[in-house]
Amino acid sequence: MANSPRFIEFIRDELAPLGSISVRNMFGGAAVYCDGQVFALITGDVLHFKIDAETRPHYEQEGCTPFSYATKDGEHHLTSYWRAPERLLDETPELIVWARAAIAAAHRAAKAKPQVKKAAKRKPKTASKT
Repeated sequence: MANSPRFIEFIRDELAPLGSISVRNMFGGAAVYCDGQVFALITGDVLHFKIDAETRPHYEQEGCTPFSYATKDGEHHLTSYWRAPERLLDETPELIVWARAAIAAAHRAAKAKPQVKKAAKRKPKTASKT
C-alpha cells in the first residue's frame, strides 16, 4: 500500500524537533531516519516505531501490533517495528517522546550487532620490470 506524500511530509514536520529527519522509499513503504539512524517505518500511511524489550510493554499496553505484510506464503510479522498509537498523530509532544524512545531502541539494536570489519583494500600487483 502506497504512502501519500502529504502523510510523509506531516511525519517529517512533526518529528523535526528530533534532529535531521529524512524519509526514503523502501519496498513499497518508507524508512524514517533521524541523523542517519532508521527508527520508524511508514506503510499505507501508518507509522511504525522501532521497539525492543525495554519499549515493547508500552506498545502492548496501548493495544498496538507488530508491523506485518502479506507474502505469497501468508502474512509476515516484523517484530522489531510496532504500529504507533494513532492518538500520537494528534499529540505532537507525546509523539516526540515515543519517537525518542524508538531512536534509543534503534541505537541499542545497532550497538548489539557484532561489528563486521571491512576487508582492507589491497593495492593491485604491478608487473615488475626486468
